[in-house]
Amino acid sequence: MTEIDDLIRLCRPPATSPTADWHQVERTLGFTLPADYRHLATAYGPGSFCDFLSLRHPLGATDWISLTGPMTTTVQQQLTRDQDRGQALPCPPADLFPIAVSDNGEYVFWHTTSAQAPNMWTIAVNEARGLNWFTYDGSLAAFLLTVFSGRLQVPLFPDSLLAQGASFTPAPPPGPGQASARVTTAASGAMDSHVIRAWAREHGYDVPERGRIPGSVISAWKEANPS
Repeated sequence: MTEIDDLIRLCRPPATSPTADWHQVERTLGFTLPADYRHLATAYGPGSFCDFLSLRHPLGATDWISLTGPMTTTVQQQLTRDQDRGQALPCPPADLFPIAVSDNGEYVFWHTTSAQAPNMWTIAVNEARGLNWFTYDGSLAAFLLTVFSGRLQVPLFPDSLLAQGASFTPAPPPGPGQASARVTTAASGAMDSHVIRAWAREHGYDVPERGRIPGSVISAWKEANPS
């Protein structure tokens, strides 16, 4: 777990984080999770690195970030449609499991080469609004460490990623009525922005890749998602 120890020294996790029922999580998913991911998720809890990259977590407060939520199926279906239209993928869509999402809309995937050897899974990243892919022949913990230490520049990530240094920001706890994995206020942090940006782009709105989402877009999203 050397990479995780180094990552923890680089990006300090919160003093405490919520604990997941890993047995139940793996039963729901139908496979065993890599050991490094369980260690990471236990140490950090839900949140984002550099206010940019959010790991999916069993206790994530939105569909977009919940590890056991519907996003996996949605993304894999989109990848299948892309492949059917002739887009080249690094492996079959069913072998790509989204494990993190950026504030720009890039996905970080596990390349699940074998369900029997999850600790050997490697990493693939796709371009948010393009056809390019980046692959990394190593674990999730090693990928995060090399990216946030500055030793690896992912071409699909912004050059300014480390302008403020490496950091981790815990996600705010869900308020009353928000445990159902849909958050309805834009003020609740980075987790919500993923949902709003994705909805906006699907519905033809022009939203910036980073920074403030226009109030008109937030209002339209709230109107379309009243619950």
